[in-house]
Amino acid sequence: MSKEEEFKLMYGMLFSIKSFVSRLSPTDMKEGFLNYSTSKYKLHFFETPSGLKFIMNTDLSVGSMKDVLHQMFSSIYVEYVVKNPLCDLGQPITSELFKNKLDEFVRALPQFTVKPE
Repeated sequence: MSKEEEFKLMYGMLFSIKSFVSRLSPTDMKEGFLNYSTSKYKLHFFETPSGLKFIMNTDLSVGSMKDVLHQMFSSIYVEYVVKNPLCDLGQPITSELFKNKLDEFVRALPQFTVKPE
């Protein structure tokens, strides 16, 4: 499966889950869909008011990552993509500085530990 097909499949799945959640709780969607778990991983979801989506997969034992995803948006995406005149919003992010800062941020999280092989 190509990356593009994988992205489309993921988008469709998230769209369906968000729709399902809004039907279950149509009056109070302040929090909305935050995460779901499978038997192998937990998917965390954060959507900005403008519709930009941040997704992170973690181990099942990890709690809510809402604040972490919000911090990724406000501290890394805004700083290294939105404020960068060379980045074209709406296009794939090609900034190596953004990728390095995001990698550095994630690796510094207490939830991120490399399991021994």
